[in-house]
Amino acid sequence: MILDRYLIKQFIPIFIVAISMFVLLLSLIDLFANLWRYLNYEVPAKQILAVSLYYLPKSFSYALPISLLFASAYTLGDLYGRNELTSIFSSGIPFWRFAMSLLLIGFIASFFSFFFDDHVVIPTLKMKNDLSRTLLHQQRAENNSDIVIKARNGLLIYSVDYYDSTAIILNGISIIEQDEEGHLLSLVRSPRAAWAEDHWELVSPIIYEWRNDLLRSRPLEKVDTYRELPDTFRRNMVKVEDLHATDAGLLVKDLQKAGLPFTEALSEYYHRFSFPTASFVVMILSISMGGRFKKNILLMTLLASLSSAVVFYVMEMISMMMAKLGYIPPIVGAWFPVMIFIGAGLLLLKTAKT
Repeated sequence: MILDRYLIKQFIPIFIVAISMFVLLLSLIDLFANLWRYLNYEVPAKQILAVSLYYLPKSFSYALPISLLFASAYTLGDLYGRNELTSIFSSGIPFWRFAMSLLLIGFIASFFSFFFDDHVVIPTLKMKNDLSRTLLHQQRAENNSDIVIKARNGLLIYSVDYYDSTAIILNGISIIEQDEEGHLLSLVRSPRAAWAEDHWELVSPIIYEWRNDLLRSRPLEKVDTYRELPDTFRRNMVKVEDLHATDAGLLVKDLQKAGLPFTEALSEYYHRFSFPTASFVVMILSISMGGRFKKNILLMTLLASLSSAVVFYVMEMISMMMAKLGYIPPIVGAWFPVMIFIGAGLLLLKTAKT
């Protein structure tokens, strides 16, 4: 349709300028936030530039929704200001139909955002963080002490005082075996266990087990039955947002199998799929605000669109916080704000001036 092409032609240049400015702004913010650290360690300008380049995809991901909002609000506000929409509405074309091409752009941008984040942003951000830590002589935080792991559907429980990830040694290990009803079958204690190719070799292990209604102890002969992989005991503070979507799902399953808290990880996993819809949400909000003001149309449209987007992000932040704390189901925390604002945006779009 000619009007669709005309609207897109008006939209694209503004969007390109907006996203270029926002990407540049976000990159400069990240650069100046760490510039004093780079100067302290006398990091070469070439390395600083490399860190900034690795951060560009993440800046683009952050800038995409707000750029779409700004470009759509500016385009429609400008058309209203020039009275071009008056002739369009006089021809009997509904506002929602006229704005359909912008909605389609927002919908496509949401799908693009998910795959772009998963395949481009995550690896480049990891490269940026690794390079930044190397240049600033920082080490990745680990917490490999006081570890409790459930294995084999909860029938085996490991309690480890400290896991040496370099030597692959478990220090101060206790292994509890129980039946399906939760009754204690045996307790194995050992000061140390070393990984030997495919199993853990316990050093001077002692087993406590029930015999004749008494808990008796005896030295445990050499066994190769404990085969939980070393990475099971590693706490690298891995975050779901640092993993690909497939790996994030596997992390959640591993946490569930190990009996570790998984609510926060599951919330972030669902958020991985809901957050890209922000592009579509802000487009609906921006379009639905168009034409609702009689004075200062362009300025008021931009302010109203930005205000509604801020409310959306705040509501999303609160719902995700509640989901991580377990007050609401993780899937509700991730998708509830999206559904609410899409519904509200469609309702506003239906009642928009036409």
